[in-house]
Amino acid sequence: MPIDQRRIEGPIFPLPRQFSSAMVIAAHPDDAEFSFGATVGRLAAEGTRITYVVCTDGSQGGEDPDEPAERLTATRYEEQRAAARHLGVAEVVFLGFRDGSLTADTALRKALAREIRRHTPELVLAHQPLRSLVFPIGASHPDHLAAGEAALAAVYPDARNPRAHPELLSEGLRPHVVDEVWLPGHEHTDLFVDVGEYALRKTEAILCHRSQFAASADPSADIAWVTDRMRANGAAAGCAYAEAFKRVVTGSHAAPGPQTAPAVHAEAAGEGSRS
Repeated sequence: MPIDQRRIEGPIFPLPRQFSSAMVIAAHPDDAEFSFGATVGRLAAEGTRITYVVCTDGSQGGEDPDEPAERLTATRYEEQRAAARHLGVAEVVFLGFRDGSLTADTALRKALAREIRRHTPELVLAHQPLRSLVFPIGASHPDHLAAGEAALAAVYPDARNPRAHPELLSEGLRPHVVDEVWLPGHEHTDLFVDVGEYALRKTEAILCHRSQFAASADPSADIAWVTDRMRANGAAAGCAYAEAFKRVVTGSHAAPGPQTAPAVHAEAAGEGSRS
């Protein structure tokens, strides 16, 4: 079922707090839109400066085994830039790790700590580091799990510890404390974000990733589950459309947030890209 424009008019529920800067850490091109797109659109519209950090080169996200990896990567990077522009994202950083082989090792942690220190986000949005046995298996792609674990390790302790990765100090990158991390809620949801009109913006941004729908007769129908999930989250939250998160307060001065767990889990037929 498409977005119902009549249901998204009027004021939306406030966020737990306002953020001047935020960072989205995603495993692959298109993961940010599938996981957080509507929230990103809302944050950007409300004045938050948002940076994307994409961990892998996206080179396994295609159906043609003969397509050169370098060409597919270039296509996916350009699609990611277009989707980010549509949502109001200020900057996209590509780390270039090999798709399908991501691990939460020191190299990835240091790369993420570098970007956190460089961009100093108050809020980080990242993948769940835990395999979900409730949501569809795509939510727990191994690269997602690795990116989520490395993101949390980069937030704490790496980015804030002056003795972690000391070479970052020589680059002029001082320690930085992230206030909060929001992860896809799955079965751990305690925060709903009312996304209102940004639900449509999310689906439009997903469709910017045209290479991922090359064999599809109807890409919009393929992502109908995205709208269904936002609608189910909205029903649990008392609004039209919502995205669901687990809120992790990581800064000592950050205020505690609402602990409103849904009575039921939103069901869907997929989660983000295969790679």
